[in-house]
Amino acid sequence: MGYAIYLAQRGDRHVSAKPLKGLGSGVLEVVSDHRGDTFRSVYTVRYVDRVFVLHAFQKKSKSGIATPKANVELIKQRLKRAVEISKRKG
Repeated sequence: MGYAIYLAQRGDRHVSAKPLKGLGSGVLEVVSDHRGDTFRSVYTVRYVDRVFVLHAFQKKSKSGIATPKANVELIKQRLKRAVEISKRKG
């Protein structure tokens, strides 16, 4: 996951990074499996000069692939905050 974020900072995209549905363009998700557990990182590349990591979490649900609603709401809040930060000057 760290390497995927590094590539995003360089303007590249990791082969496993995919758009997170429902949040518009420029919001990507990387999924990693480790010892039977699944981990996800969500970040945005909407801004030329920075990458915002919006959330990183372990997926707990054993059924379905959808991102849990609570996590989606948190990501939306953080995306809104990223927009505010990016509008600041200096």
